[in-house]
Amino acid sequence: MPEYIRHPLIKTDTVEQRLYQLDLAGKALDTSTLVVLPTGLGKTVISLLVMASRLEKYGGKVMMLSPTKPLVEQHASFYRNVFNLPEEEVLTFTGSVSPEKRADMWKKGKVIVSTPQVIENDILTRRISLEDVTHITFDEAHRAIGNYAYTYIAEKYFETAKNPLCLGITASPGSSDEKIAEVCQSLHIGSVAVKTESDRDVIPYIHKKEIEWVRINLPEGMREIKELLDRVLDDRFKKLSELGYTIHNQKYVSKKDLLNLQAKLQGELRGLPDPAVYGAISILAEILKVNHAVEIIETQGLGSLRMYMERLDNEAGSKSGSKASKRLTEDLYIRQMARRLNDCDMEHPKLEHVKRIVYEELENKTRSRVIVFANYRDTAEMITNALSEVEGIRPVRFVGQASKYKDKGLTQKQQVDIIEKFKAGEHNVLVATSVAEEGLDIPSTDLVLFYEPIPSEIRSIQRKGRTGRKHQGRVVVLITKGTRDEGYYWSSLSKERKMQSNMKELQTVMPAMKGNTMEEFGAIGPYEEQRKLIEYENESKDNTIKIIVDQREIRSSVARTLERNDIEIVVRTLEVGDYILSDRIAVERKETQDLVSSLIEKKLFEQITNLSRTYIKPVLIIEGESLFNCRTISPNAIHGALSSISLDFGVSVFYTRDPQDTASLLIQIAKREQTDEKREVNMHGKKAAPMLPQQQEYVISSISDIGPKAARNLLQHFGSVENVMKSSYQELQEVPNIGPKTAARIREIVGSEYKK
Repeated sequence: MPEYIRHPLIKTDTVEQRLYQLDLAGKALDTSTLVVLPTGLGKTVISLLVMASRLEKYGGKVMMLSPTKPLVEQHASFYRNVFNLPEEEVLTFTGSVSPEKRADMWKKGKVIVSTPQVIENDILTRRISLEDVTHITFDEAHRAIGNYAYTYIAEKYFETAKNPLCLGITASPGSSDEKIAEVCQSLHIGSVAVKTESDRDVIPYIHKKEIEWVRINLPEGMREIKELLDRVLDDRFKKLSELGYTIHNQKYVSKKDLLNLQAKLQGELRGLPDPAVYGAISILAEILKVNHAVEIIETQGLGSLRMYMERLDNEAGSKSGSKASKRLTEDLYIRQMARRLNDCDMEHPKLEHVKRIVYEELENKTRSRVIVFANYRDTAEMITNALSEVEGIRPVRFVGQASKYKDKGLTQKQQVDIIEKFKAGEHNVLVATSVAEEGLDIPSTDLVLFYEPIPSEIRSIQRKGRTGRKHQGRVVVLITKGTRDEGYYWSSLSKERKMQSNMKELQTVMPAMKGNTMEEFGAIGPYEEQRKLIEYENESKDNTIKIIVDQREIRSSVARTLERNDIEIVVRTLEVGDYILSDRIAVERKETQDLVSSLIEKKLFEQITNLSRTYIKPVLIIEGESLFNCRTISPNAIHGALSSISLDFGVSVFYTRDPQDTASLLIQIAKREQTDEKREVNMHGKKAAPMLPQQQEYVISSISDIGPKAARNLLQHFGSVENVMKSSYQELQEVPNIGPKTAARIREIVGSEYKK
């Protein structure tokens, strides 16, 4: 008979007592702790024990943050079943609960289970305060790096709470010393506690997990197709070398190496760079695409390669397609490869191994559940179709929410529905991409099959953790000999071993650091540099700077930095602009990639037009340092667009390095407007009434595809708005820069019958 936890806030006979969980919870109550524990060993129970202890001793509220809505609901259900509290005091916060309702619920709740983005938004908009929160658990704590919401919440928590204590829980913190250090620093961790499957107090609860590696030869027909791709790579590497950018050991060059070179080239684009840089960037874009095609044929199969080549053709044929994709589709070797690909009726031998392994598993154990992991959606679809042909196998494809060309994603509701059917046995095989690695309540399975190894130790551990939870499990990894599969396999294995070694070392070192902050050991706090960027004098509370922020911007680092510097953030849905700084200044913020995309898709000038019509002093902020290498668009086109924005629309254009730099600029402008000029913040601007010529230009430029220059040309040619509207298709084409398409568009709008 198992013994159960006894605590006044935990229902009797609901939680089994395990010594390793009590040991880890005890350490986590001593100081803020990162607990590393293999999947399936009850990390949530450790969180429960810490929460109950903190609630009993300090009262207030406790919180569990988890990356996804399904996980939040899973944790909340567990807590409602085991906490000896009224059910209405154990609350679930997700984006589906309105902000106003969350603010009201916050006052009544004692145990809050939420996605981090929701809590971050509520802190930024000051709907909630963490002052009375006595504990926060950060689930999947390895995410607490960079700009992820965990880092901001932890910062505000330790800044405002009366009795802060946090617990980070994860099965895989990562192998890099820098990453582990960043996680610990972000969460203000003072101690690391590690349990492995070989620890004596854990062994009784471990189910055996067999790991097999199946090595496969690449067929000769597929090698021939790969050789054609290799010839394309050789040619592009040679051209890159001729431009002065030689890559050594081309056969073993990694994607990371290529991306590092791309970043270096981007850095050389400032000022008036050598034309060779633009050529090198374009060739490198081709190399990255072909390199990806080689990886697909080596590790995935011809079906996946066909789908990739179809997307490449589609990109090359579209207006917004890159020059790299267009040149590749015209390449002789690529065309030969495409013909060979269409004529080849074989498939990667991995597919037959998948069918055999899954069939044997389900034939022997009819109630088994299997997960097949594949890196790419195309491969997942190919595997699902192949398994559907085998009697007794009921597979389902399981992918993320994003959609792309001929590849529709699954909504979160559809994902949950598939998991429920998988649990019930309606599907007995889940063919999944990385979306199934963490963040969803997927039951333990009898077999996890890797279609290919992955170089990430975190993802590898998460995948393996899907089996061996409640009974013996099995992991099978397929590896194609002499390909990157082998490189990824050894990379992942090495990183896993290094991670285990690092965690044991940290477990020894971290307690000696107890009571000391990371800064005292020479580390700079993650936001020290950001604060230095905002070199301005904080205003007194009687003269607070206020900035209206569009709700779509609230998750950006800009909003966080504004809040950190005592700026009052008012969140609204803005029809025009992203930030409003006064009754006359609104700001459109564009990251470099977004700016170029909106320019290609012809959305930019519509946004700029609306901005300049509504506010007297419109502002465009361009954020980032890779403006001239975002989609291989001509630098002249970008310069022309920016010239028009500034000169034709009267928009002030500013450049910033990063979100923190953007925040600094916004604060300075808002301070000048609100403090020095004594202007109010107004969502609806006070645009001065335009002069008659401006009004006439406005009327003509309201026609789709008619910019300010074309509007002026039309008015100068015909003399009035009325004459422009009366002009014929042929007459319109006599105007400079008005072609047949634009003329037809004008006539369609002016002459078509109005139908409501």
